[in-house]
Amino acid sequence: MFNISNLTNTEQHLINYIESHLSEIPTISIVKLSERANVSTATIVRTMKKIGYDGFTSFKHDLKNNYHLSNHSLSDYQTLDYIDQTIKNVVLRNELEVKNTIQNINSQLIEDALQAIFSAKQVYIFSRGLSETVASEMEMKFHIVQRTCEAYTDPNIIKTISKRITYTDVVIFISLNGDTQELIDAAMTCQKNDVAIILLTANPIGTLARMSDITFCGFKSDTSYFPDYEVQSRLPLHVLSRILLDSYSIRFHKNSLYDL
Repeated sequence: MFNISNLTNTEQHLINYIESHLSEIPTISIVKLSERANVSTATIVRTMKKIGYDGFTSFKHDLKNNYHLSNHSLSDYQTLDYIDQTIKNVVLRNELEVKNTIQNINSQLIEDALQAIFSAKQVYIFSRGLSETVASEMEMKFHIVQRTCEAYTDPNIIKTISKRITYTDVVIFISLNGDTQELIDAAMTCQKNDVAIILLTANPIGTLARMSDITFCGFKSDTSYFPDYEVQSRLPLHVLSRILLDSYSIRFHKNSLYDL
């Protein structure tokens, strides 16, 4: 079936196994094939590329489309089609979050946030949970563009620091649901001290959204593939932070592309 002359002995052994077990191929994973053919997964990937495929999955699809298989074998591919569609749905879900988040952004709010950040004596970032990854990236990039910044995630430290912040500073809160109690408490303290509050969230009606001066709201789908845990994707927050940071670099950093 496969006329390839530059295969190693191991790769040829794999091809021989596949040709002898075509009916199994639709329903097994690359790991199972590795075990049954007694070759490494790396060998499978390398062999697939040598015979003209991107990987094992694309090879299985080509078997379905181009070879005459029995009705039983074809029915096995229904599982493959289902898996393929499920993966496509995951991709589309992420695409939807990115597109809708970008559509929600108000360019005038970006300019207001940039001016507040630029003129502030100090920038603080408060976050909790998985949103901490967004905060960490923001802190690092602010340092790169020489904007002094401090990020805090520990609730006790956030409580203490929020009492020291003055009206000359600005605080960026990052919260997907906008209702994290430790952040709400810190925001209340900031409000009392007349501190400017910028919020990155995916909940436009959350408590933090009602307390912030400038709110950037991303789009979060209702679908969760980890329903028993609070580990929803922070993709909308990453998109918002990237746009804000890129805009800041272009607007104020002397080494940005804007000045080239």
